[in-house]
Amino acid sequence: MKITSENFEKEVLNSEVPVLVDFFATWCSPCKMMSPVVEELEKEMEGKAKVYKIDTDEEQNLAIKYGIMSIPTFIVFKNGEVANKAVGMRDKQELIDLLNN
Repeated sequence: MKITSENFEKEVLNSEVPVLVDFFATWCSPCKMMSPVVEELEKEMEGKAKVYKIDTDEEQNLAIKYGIMSIPTFIVFKNGEVANKAVGMRDKQELIDLLNN
C-alpha cells in the first residue's frame, strides 16, 4: 500500500498494531538494497505489525514532519506515537528489534 499524507493518519497513526515506516527515495542506493529486506519483513510480520514505505520525494511534508535528514530512515509508530527510530541500513533482525522494543 502506498502511504501518502492523505492516508497516513488512518493507516499509520490509527493502526491497532505497530507500524514500521521505511522513509526512502527511488534514487537512493542503500534504500534499494534495503527493499528486499523490508519486503521480507512485511510478509513475516503480517498480522503482528504493518510495514510501509514512504517516498520522501513524493511526500516531503511527512519527511519534514518526522525530521528525515538521511535515508533510509526507519520509524516505528505505536499507538500513534513515534516509538523507535533508526537511520541507515539495518539487517532484518535489527528491524524486528525496532518493532518489538
